Amino acid sequence: MPAASAPAPAPTPAPASAPTPASAPAAATELHGSASTGGVPAAPRGLRSRWAALGVLSTGMLMTVLDGSIVTVAMPAIQDDLGFTPAGLSWVVNAYLIAFGSLLLLTGRLGDLIGRKRMFLAGTGVFTGASLLAGFAGSPELLIAARFLQGLGSAMASAVSLGILVTLFTEPRQRAKAIAVFSFTGAAGASLGQVLGGVLTDALDWHWIFFINLPIGLAALALALPALPADRGLGLRAGADVLGAVLVTAGLMLGISSVVEAERYGWSSAHTLGFVALSLALLAGFAVRQAKARTPLVPLRIFRSPTVTGANLVQMLMVAALFSFQILVALYLQNVLGYGASATGLAMLPAAVVIGAVSLFASAPLNARFGERRVLLAGLALLVAALGLLTRLPVRADYVTDLLPVMLLAAGFGLALPALTALGMSGSDERDAGLASGLFNTTQQIGAALGVAVLSTLAASRTDSLLGTGHGHAESLTSGYHLAFGIGAGLLITALAVTAVLLRTGRRP
Repeated sequence: MPAASAPAPAPTPAPASAPTPASAPAAATELHGSASTGGVPAAPRGLRSRWAALGVLSTGMLMTVLDGSIVTVAMPAIQDDLGFTPAGLSWVVNAYLIAFGSLLLLTGRLGDLIGRKRMFLAGTGVFTGASLLAGFAGSPELLIAARFLQGLGSAMASAVSLGILVTLFTEPRQRAKAIAVFSFTGAAGASLGQVLGGVLTDALDWHWIFFINLPIGLAALALALPALPADRGLGLRAGADVLGAVLVTAGLMLGISSVVEAERYGWSSAHTLGFVALSLALLAGFAVRQAKARTPLVPLRIFRSPTVTGANLVQMLMVAALFSFQILVALYLQNVLGYGASATGLAMLPAAVVIGAVSLFASAPLNARFGERRVLLAGLALLVAALGLLTRLPVRADYVTDLLPVMLLAAGFGLALPALTALGMSGSDERDAGLASGLFNTTQQIGAALGVAVLSTLAASRTDSLLGTGHGHAESLTSGYHLAFGIGAGLLITALAVTAVLLRTGRRP
């Protein structure tokens, strides 16, 4: 399932539309540079060089996913040590997700202007430095600020990673292999993070879950210098839509924060409704701005394709639903069943293992034989079954009979994400391949942030309501989790319907 701070393995473009070759004339490069990818860097000549560059990009993603899954396991220890309130604790996750999701479009455009390699190096450096700051945090305010900076660094690096990958792998078979490796790396990061987070928290303390990013970040920086292809970018004179960036960033931040604060103020309060309305107004202003701006962050033509629109909507629904799995199941194991941090990581390990195995070994041949749309439908159906089982979790659950089947059904995510990525990219033409990549990454982070905010808030509200009527603590917590799992299952059913209606032209590699 997706990691809390960086959802799922970052999607990589499918073999839908080949980018401009590195040897193309400068005029062709300018023609095909999109609003989110800019000038096309010169790809390494040899296959070995391309896979070395993929290894660097995968290392960067591993750091992002590792950080997210580590944090989810250590959150109870962070709350006890720093004195977070239950509502405030969600900001350890949300501060990262808000920065990541809302700044991807702007950092992607800046990567166009100054060069993707420079932006990747800068983002990795910011993330590594912010991890050091988070490790030394001694107050809730400092930790939340460090998490916001981590999200900024992740946005800077992730926004250009997909554009680099599109350029590196233009041959369909090689690109399919790169997708599988990239997806597997994300699953491995989630798996390693959950186990490593528990071990570090129990053996040392939670501060080390952030310090672990330092050697990974430094290694990524050292390897990226020789491995990644150099590019000069379009130049700062090409301009960025600053007003559009302000509108979308402010709109997303206000919207997500108002949902998180709804537990405190009430869903029907003037505070919640007012800030939601202001958020929607800012996002509407962003849409108007994109239609008129000379260099928009998101040219609206991309949404003319029902496949692109449908794939992004399905991804948002799927990621939002599955965040209830990773965060709330981890909390259920610790707060209801009494598992320690290490035991929680080990208990969730089978889910990450099956996701990684399916994405690496099964997704590509299944997509080739049956088409991405059918594979996506099958994956979503498995995930609906998984969350359906979670709505029946008892207060005193047995791991083998009640939880292990759910972990194995998580294989549906290993089927769904590669198929969904391929469909999302197949609906864009050549000049918009990079734009489609950036948009796909953005909707993933928005779905993650909204999933955490909405589902965790609703679960907490149900728990507080039952505690107020005299129900036991464990029973109240379990009922709150049941509500979140049920809503998550509903979101996945909606994703199934969208897939059936909009994604009707599943392409085969």
